[in-house]
Amino acid sequence: MLIFLAFHNDNCKIFFTFVLMTNNAYLVNDARAWIKRVNRPDEVIRIILDLQSKDAPLCYLLYAAYEQEPDYFGRILFDAQGYWIYDGETLTIAEQEQVAKFIMNYVETV
Repeated sequence: MLIFLAFHNDNCKIFFTFVLMTNNAYLVNDARAWIKRVNRPDEVIRIILDLQSKDAPLCYLLYAAYEQEPDYFGRILFDAQGYWIYDGETLTIAEQEQVAKFIMNYVETV
């Protein structure tokens, strides 16, 4: 089941799509998440659905959010049961868990 949501905020429309799998909602389009870091400055990352990936049912690419040439932080893959794995070298385990939790629990309030 797909759910499409559209929000209007200061002259721009934001569209989000969610896929419901095993009673969990997964962000499908594009979002930004705040990552709390221990030994480095906190950072906002951009999470983008990778429609080209054949490695998992859902795969998200992770980039720095507000840079001209954004740094690539890896990707996070979800299987049909909702289990995830991080494919990259930049994020710590705690940061990976923050991203996965954000993707699984992201809901835009209206």
